[in-house]
Amino acid sequence: MRTLIRFLPVIVLAPFAFAGSFADRFEEIKKTAQPGELYAFLYALPKGGDLHNHAGGAGRAEWWYAAGIDPKLNGGDTLYTRVRFSGPADPAATPTAFRTLRQFGYDRLPATEKGNFVRLDALTPGQKQEWLDAQRLDRAGEGRDEFFNQIWRRRGQMGSSLSIATEVLVDNMKAFGAEGLRYLETQFDGLGYLDNNGHPIPVEDGVAFIRARLAQPDAMATGVTVRFQETVLRFNPEAEKELEQLYLFVAAHHDLWVGLNMAGVEENGKGYPLRFLAKLRELRSRHPAVALSIHAGEMDGPDKHIRDTLLLGATRIGHGVNLIQDPETLLLLQQTRRVLIEINLISNRLLEYVPDLRRHPFPEYLRTGIPVCLNTDDRGMWDSNLTDEYYTAVTTFDLNWDEIEELGHNSLAFSFAQPDVKARLLDDYERAMKAFAERFSPTDSLRLLKDVRPVTYGYGRRNWHFSFAQ
Repeated sequence: MRTLIRFLPVIVLAPFAFAGSFADRFEEIKKTAQPGELYAFLYALPKGGDLHNHAGGAGRAEWWYAAGIDPKLNGGDTLYTRVRFSGPADPAATPTAFRTLRQFGYDRLPATEKGNFVRLDALTPGQKQEWLDAQRLDRAGEGRDEFFNQIWRRRGQMGSSLSIATEVLVDNMKAFGAEGLRYLETQFDGLGYLDNNGHPIPVEDGVAFIRARLAQPDAMATGVTVRFQETVLRFNPEAEKELEQLYLFVAAHHDLWVGLNMAGVEENGKGYPLRFLAKLRELRSRHPAVALSIHAGEMDGPDKHIRDTLLLGATRIGHGVNLIQDPETLLLLQQTRRVLIEINLISNRLLEYVPDLRRHPFPEYLRTGIPVCLNTDDRGMWDSNLTDEYYTAVTTFDLNWDEIEELGHNSLAFSFAQPDVKARLLDDYERAMKAFAERFSPTDSLRLLKDVRPVTYGYGRRNWHFSFAQ
């Protein structure tokens, strides 16, 4: 019974009892606040969970760099990055500027290739800035190809470092905690790491390392509860084998890893959802269910991927942009209200799935009864944060207070966190929202924003010209 309860979403979409008393005040705030004040208000807003988050893409370039050059943070490793091209092609991959290698990867390069790389901590100030900028979409014309085919390649071997990956995870927890997030359910690997000699780290040793890092005081002080998903790269030739391996891993480590995801550019037809139906049915016939949140509907044109993903057993859909073009499935989700769409506004804009966010289907889903929540996806590569998502939603779609509460509530109610954890988070969120509403109910309460210290990054600076700290 416990296993079944764990995966049933809490379908409670009504606003909290105190909402009505603040709804009118929030409309007044939207009308009277300056843009920077509204942003600060939303930065201070208690937030529920970020359910659609790729740990590898969520870390800011500055965090990856800081961990990469500090032996205390990277486990005593040394990293190198490509700054020039000469001699024979790199046998490890298509030559890419600022592709970063760990010491063992650098050591394996031909002598003629080593001259194209420099130590990460030896970059000139100009090279360092170029390295940072190469890790994010920050220029006009950069979009889907840059993201899928270039940025991840530049990251190189950094993601194979357990020390670096966990440090960047904690950096994310700290930043999310500062903007009021309570729960982070990120796609974070528990296996597949390499030691400083390039040898695989035993799975249980890696899990123990992650647990120990999360138990350290700075991670605990963030106030952010973390749970993980494992991710299957859907178009891999051996994706079914990977799915089985990760399914069993999640089942064996369910205190931290609470679900599975399938990711990868959907335009690659080899990752179509029904490819995995037989394997999932086989696994469920032999083992208890594992929760599924799967990318679907992140395509330019209409398809049946969301419908097929529901057939796989998913209770959450990542993106769901083209659901609006599948009326039968749209109606199903409106009527059942049992499946959440994980909305990623900034991601959809920057990857050009919805270049004009005024045409995004998010408000249609929200206002016709489909459960939705806001998420950051690969926020480090967007150079953004969760407040940017809320600010975008409020200013583009004129969200009211009930809708804001609903978004936060859904992000916890549809999480894969254990029932007792979910109940605690929901209770904490309700109390925090009540206190927040009471704090800003007085007509002169915007003066309290002087004590709020918002943090915004490149996305907010470029799009709204905010000059808060970063």
